[in-house]
Parts: sequence; C-alpha cells; structure tokens
Amino acid sequence: MRIKTIVRLIASCCALAAFAACASFPDAPSPAAAPAHFEGEAFISYDGSALGLTVWRAAEPKAVLVAVHGMNDYAHAFAGLGAWLSENEGVTVYAYDQRGFGRSPGFGRWHGEEAMILDLRAAVAAARAAHPGVPLFVLGHSMGAATVMTAMRDSDLGADGVILAAPGVWGGSRLPIAYRIALNISANILPGKTLTGERAGKQATDNIAILREMFADPLVIKDTRLDAILGVVRLMGDGWDASDEIGGRILFLYGERDEIIPVKALKKTAARLCGDVDVRAYPEGWHLLFRDLQAKTVWRDVGAWIRETESQADAASPVSGSGPAASSCAGADGGRSVAVSATQRKDRVGV
Repeated sequence: MRIKTIVRLIASCCALAAFAACASFPDAPSPAAAPAHFEGEAFISYDGSALGLTVWRAAEPKAVLVAVHGMNDYAHAFAGLGAWLSENEGVTVYAYDQRGFGRSPGFGRWHGEEAMILDLRAAVAAARAAHPGVPLFVLGHSMGAATVMTAMRDSDLGADGVILAAPGVWGGSRLPIAYRIALNISANILPGKTLTGERAGKQATDNIAILREMFADPLVIKDTRLDAILGVVRLMGDGWDASDEIGGRILFLYGERDEIIPVKALKKTAARLCGDVDVRAYPEGWHLLFRDLQAKTVWRDVGAWIRETESQADAASPVSGSGPAASSCAGADGGRSVAVSATQRKDRVGV
C-alpha cells in the first residue's frame, strides 16, 4: 500500500471518529410506567407515552387484530382493511402509530428498534386486556412486519397467529457492503439530512389515487432523516435474520410486482419460516397490498385465514402462535403449508 493511500485512510478514520458524536442515534427506552391500555384515540404504551391509535370496532368481536404499519406511514394505512374486517368478519382492528410516525411523539425521528418492540408487546397486552378470551392476531406490513419478526425471535409474542405482509427483509447483510458503509458514514456525519426517495424511481402501488392521497397527507413522512434510514435498514436486517428462528401460525403475503422489497428476498424469507405457514402470492400485487387496486382480494384472504385460524386456536392446536422456533427453520418443510390466493387456485405457488 502506498504511503499516500495510508495517510488518506488514517485521515478518513479520524474524520469519521470526530463526526461520530454528531449522530442522533436513539437513547435507551424509558422504564415501564404503568400497564399499557387503549384510551380513546390514543394507545398509552409501556412508558406512559400516548401513541396515535385508530380502531375499527366489530359489534361482537370474534377476533382482535393489532396492526403495525410500515416506514413513513401510520395507522391510516389499514383504513380499508380495518373497516372491511370489522364489518364483514367481526374482527376488531387496533392500528397504532409507531413512535416517530403519524400522530405519535417525535415525528420524523428514529426512536429505536428496542422501543418499537416494547410498544408492540404493550399493544398486544392492551388488546388482550380489552378482549379477554378472544383470539388475537398481529399483522405487520413492511417495516412493521420486520418489527413483529424480530420481537418473535426474542420471545413469544402472545398472539394466536401472525400476518406478515410484504415484510421488510432487505437490510443488514442482505445489502451490498458498499451501500452499508456509505449509509453508516453518512448517518454518522449528517444524521439530520433528509432524502425523499424520488430518485429511486420505485412505485409502491398501482393505485394512483392512494399515492396522491399519501402525498397530500401531512402525517405521511416524505423527507426521511439519514439516521432513520440507517435504523430501518438495521431493523430489516434483523427481520431477515429472525426469519429462520421463528414459527407458529403465519400468513405470509407478498405481491409479485413489489418494487420496494425484492420478490426474491420475500420468497426466500417465506421458505425460512417454521410452523403452519400459509404463503399467498398475488400476481397483480404491489408493495402496498392493502391499498392496491386488487386490495379487496387480499382483505378477503386475510379475513378467511383469521376465521380458519380461530378454530385452530379454540381447539388448542399443538402449533404455537407466535414465537421462537425450537430449532433453525432454514430449509425445513415439515409443518409448512403453502397456499395461493383466491384468484389463482389452479397454480400452487412454490417458495
């Protein structure tokens, strides 16, 4: 190595070390304050923080669903699904805004994976307390699904079943090393710098009206801080790592036209899961499965799966609901069931 190259490398390392203190990485989560509960349009989480909450109530709930949104979105992401499930399937849906998103505190800032998992567990506990004895399910979309998967790896989530929709599993070691290095350096030097993602040229859904609605909605984040991008990339990497360590009753949904998370990564993730795993691929589905033009097909599939899984929970099926698997799941096919969406029953989808 030439002397000039060595000098440049040392100078770069020194500069990085000097700027590292500028990074706005999240503090440790606050200690628990009181039992979590739902209070009007607020979810009072484990530390007493009031997070945004939207509820679609069934007259006589047959099941309860806790829904966790994706990056830069908020509970409104489940408006169509929530209304349809409550009216047609008797499912009460609780969707909360994760910290830093929507109506919750610290809008636009990354509050950390640990706090997000604690909020998820608190929401499940609050739903259990509000509906004792009623089957409970957890749904995560994109980043929300990565949060759910990472929580499941740590310990049982306490749900009777889990729905993973277009899970965010494209991060961590799955990304090119040059991208990871550049992102880490950039987030350390300029954590508050924001990016819009417009240059990526990716489309999230074929529903143009929804894209316009999201663009006009002030609660949907458009300019994302670099430290938040780093945080979600790390969370997605943890979601991928967890995929061969978790199991239970799982409904796995993805669109074959997803431009946000590579379809190949979604298929590999589905194949790594353990337990009673129902995989549904939608040829006309994009990343925003619950808001695409064919969203009602997905809503119906979710409702039917919850209805079928309710009976399994009532019958005390030996399949655990949502937690760590007894052993690594990668390459395993025992106990896994693979299905297809209602629109393509003739062709089984391999994962």
